[in-house]
Amino acid sequence: MILAKVVGTVVATRKDERLVASKLLVARPLDSSGQPDGNYLVAVDTVNAGLGDTVLIVSGSSARMAEGYKDSPIDAAIIGVIDQIDIPGK
Repeated sequence: MILAKVVGTVVATRKDERLVASKLLVARPLDSSGQPDGNYLVAVDTVNAGLGDTVLIVSGSSARMAEGYKDSPIDAAIIGVIDQIDIPGK
């Protein structure tokens, strides 16, 4: 799982028919201290996340297990919006 911040949206006028009703968001992975870490990625939004939200992303075959996306051509899916993160000792 990847902790990330939603930083943008993707508009695609043409896409695979299995993704027609899907919202695509650009997210930037975060490290354990909440700082940007790694490259941007595009993920299918399954939980109605929005710009600026901290989210939980799954990738690979796990992304295709998200509700309604079985056998869809996706590699990353947003499966949760994070409200709070607590790391003892930090």
